[in-house]
Amino acid sequence: MAKKSHSGDIILLYGDLGVGKTVFAKGFAEGLGITEPVTSPTFTIVHEYEGSKKMYHFDLYRIGDPDELYDIGYEEYFYSDGVSLVEWPERLEYLMPENAISVTVEKDLNEDPNFRRIKVDYYGG
Repeated sequence: MAKKSHSGDIILLYGDLGVGKTVFAKGFAEGLGITEPVTSPTFTIVHEYEGSKKMYHFDLYRIGDPDELYDIGYEEYFYSDGVSLVEWPERLEYLMPENAISVTVEKDLNEDPNFRRIKVDYYGG
């Protein structure tokens, strides 16, 4: 998926706490040739990485109001030369981009505890 991504793609990562959204981001980063460790930006909101394309990894878990994203200049990330991965996109509310790729990661408790179901939907124009 990372190798087929384009600059300006916004990937919204949905799933419960601890389901593996950051693990998905790590794999995506690997696909872009990023070699530095990818960690959750829970307290800093966004981390930037350099690979074959730039990757911006957002974690909005601690965002109380979508307006807080204006303070970090989220539009400069979303609509730039990189790919944005956004954990907890529900917190975007009215700032939700129209053209986005939605990735939902789920555990199936009836399966192996390490099993994950990943659903990908594209909402684009």
